[in-house]
Amino acid sequence: MSKKVLILSGSPRIGGNSDILCDEFMRGAKEAGCDVEKINVAKKKIGYCNGCYYCTSHNGECAIKDDMAQILQKIIDADVLVLASPVYFYSINAQLKALIDRTVARWTEVKNKDFYYIATCADGKAGLERTIECFRGYADCVEGAKERGIIYGHGVYEKGEIKTKPAMKKAYEMGKSIKLI
Repeated sequence: MSKKVLILSGSPRIGGNSDILCDEFMRGAKEAGCDVEKINVAKKKIGYCNGCYYCTSHNGECAIKDDMAQILQKIIDADVLVLASPVYFYSINAQLKALIDRTVARWTEVKNKDFYYIATCADGKAGLERTIECFRGYADCVEGAKERGIIYGHGVYEKGEIKTKPAMKKAYEMGKSIKLI
């Protein structure tokens, strides 16, 4: 049985640098025999968690009716989660943060995941560290989470610039390194 890999591409810029790295990771994971799905988070309707805790008295059902219920089930079912975001003011972007916050409805069911992180920025590598810490903050809340790899796509701003950077090869190789169950 192959591992289920879910790539959550937070970039609102489809075909942007972090999204391109997601595609390379996906290509490698598929070649490794994994069952891979990539979700472009910005294309989905995902409202912000309003902290009402409706979910606690309704068996994990959220009061907000949007695309999140389907995505959350995919997160729960995945063996591997890839979180990808461009850096926005030294953090993850709002689209991916909204998705992460909405996992609260069933957060105790999100467990035993291998995590990979992809982040891109125009700045140097140091500019990515806070973004990676945001990813780690989420993983710290997931029982049995294991950090497996980080892809740093730095020094890129214009769409497609990442294609000439070492991060392209690393994304492919990291995806390909995922072992079958």
